Amino acid sequence: MSRILLLEDDEALGRGICLALETPACAVTRCGSLREAEGCLSAGGFGLLILDINLPDGSGLSLLRRLRQGGDRTPVILLTANDLELDEVTGLEAGADDYITKPFSLAVLRARVAAQLRRSAPEKPERFELDGFTFDFSRMEFSRGGVPVELSKTEQRLLRLLVENRGRTLPRAVLLERVWDGGEFVDENALSVAVRRLRAKLVDAPVKTVYGVGYCWEVGK
Repeated sequence: MSRILLLEDDEALGRGICLALETPACAVTRCGSLREAEGCLSAGGFGLLILDINLPDGSGLSLLRRLRQGGDRTPVILLTANDLELDEVTGLEAGADDYITKPFSLAVLRARVAAQLRRSAPEKPERFELDGFTFDFSRMEFSRGGVPVELSKTEQRLLRLLVENRGRTLPRAVLLERVWDGGEFVDENALSVAVRRLRAKLVDAPVKTVYGVGYCWEVGK
C-alpha cells in the first residue's frame, strides 16, 4: 500500500484531497501544521509528500529544504496559491518533484500523484505463473495449461490488476477507474461484461465475485 502525507492547513480542502486520493491501495495522512507533519515524518514510511507552502507555523518549502539537506529523497508535490514563475522555480530548485497552484482540479492532482507514485514504485514483475496459467504482460502472451489465450487490451488491464493484487478484493469503483483511465464516462455494466469475458477465456480462473464490493483473484483455491 502507498502512504501519502498531506500537509494542508485548510481543513475543507484537505478533506477533499483525502477523499480524492484514498483508495484500497493508497492511504493519506493529513496534517494541519508543520509541527504535526514533522511528528508524522519521524515515523517514516511515506511514499509521497504533498506540502502546502503557506502554513500557520511556517512554510512547507522550509520543510522540503530540511528534508533534502538530510538526504530524504521522498517525492514531493508542492501546493501553493503563489502562481508566479519565480515561486515555481524556487520550489523546484529546493527539491520539489512537482508544483501545483491553487485553485486546482482534483482530477489533475490525482494524475500528478499517480505519476509520482509510479516513478518511485519498485519495478513490478511482468510474468506470472499462477494456478496453471502463464501471463507474460511484457510480451502480451497468455496461456492456460500451455494453450495460448487471446485477451483484449481491456481484459489485459483487468487481469493485471487482479493478479498483482491477488488475495485482495478490489472494489468496482477502483477497477472502473484504473481499467478505463478514470472511469467517469464508462457504464458500470462494462466491468461486469469484462469480467464475464475474462472468465470465459480463462476457464477455471479463481476470479471471485465479492457481492456488493468487487472482485478478487483468490489465493489457495
